[in-house]
Amino acid sequence: MKDFISLHDCTKEELEQLLKLAISLKKETKEGREHHLLKGKTLGMIFTKSSTRTRVSFEVGMTQLGGYPLFLSSNDIQLGRGETIYDTAKVLERYLDGIMIRTFAHSDVLELAEHADIPVINALTDLLHPCQVLADLQTIYEHKGKLEGLKFAYIGDGNNMAHSIMYGCGKMGLDCSIATPKGYAPLDEVCQNAKEDFKKSGASLVICEDPVEAIRDADIVYTDTWVSMGQEAEKAERIKIFMPYQVNKELFAHAKDDAVFMHCLPAYRDFEVTPDVIDGKNSIIFDEAENRLHAQKAIMATLMG
Repeated sequence: MKDFISLHDCTKEELEQLLKLAISLKKETKEGREHHLLKGKTLGMIFTKSSTRTRVSFEVGMTQLGGYPLFLSSNDIQLGRGETIYDTAKVLERYLDGIMIRTFAHSDVLELAEHADIPVINALTDLLHPCQVLADLQTIYEHKGKLEGLKFAYIGDGNNMAHSIMYGCGKMGLDCSIATPKGYAPLDEVCQNAKEDFKKSGASLVICEDPVEAIRDADIVYTDTWVSMGQEAEKAERIKIFMPYQVNKELFAHAKDDAVFMHCLPAYRDFEVTPDVIDGKNSIIFDEAENRLHAQKAIMATLMG
């Protein structure tokens, strides 16, 4: 891999190696062992979308790997004032050893990766969120001891999380059921790409409008905010449409007794999920959040090491 942009671009073997490395680096960190695999390396971190977990986990991760993280907001670089992505890529590759970008348009990440001779990591776009799902897969493996054969249910908006979840499940052999309101299903192009991955792994993909159908006998139940950044004007309408898709105690009861609840955060309690679920004994959201650090260290060490 030169870049980490979409899980669909990765092979199953590449993802297995990243997960294996993430688990190893996490163990070493817990044992107090240093792993300066990126000593002397610098990661430029471009943010046009604000973040808590992404910024902190990448900065801490790069530091733990012995490298230097450089935060670049859209106000700090000329890209925010109209400089072309091409020029930005060609300049930054002379200074940096890798670029992480969290932005709106997925095409910007693709263009940056096309022109930069150094690795580019997609930390989130409106289309995909691959770093989060790699951490999710690590968390599921830690709690379930396996990935293949599990049922993953996603309830809510067919957004960037739904897209990357489909890719991750398809690659790693998890059955995936996605329930969204009418008109909010995942993009057709992404669904077609995902079906290729599911065909290869032998797992199943179901996209429906019935949350009970999707969640029935699930091993993993996942949801996300109903109002992503840039959708604030739609908030009132979205809440009304998505309320039947709230993951509450009644809906969660259709999953397996030992099902785990996951959320990429930030979460809005009493909207997409109720407190008795997200704060309950089945919730593993903070293990999931922690693993952003270790999964992303695996990505950086693999691409930049």
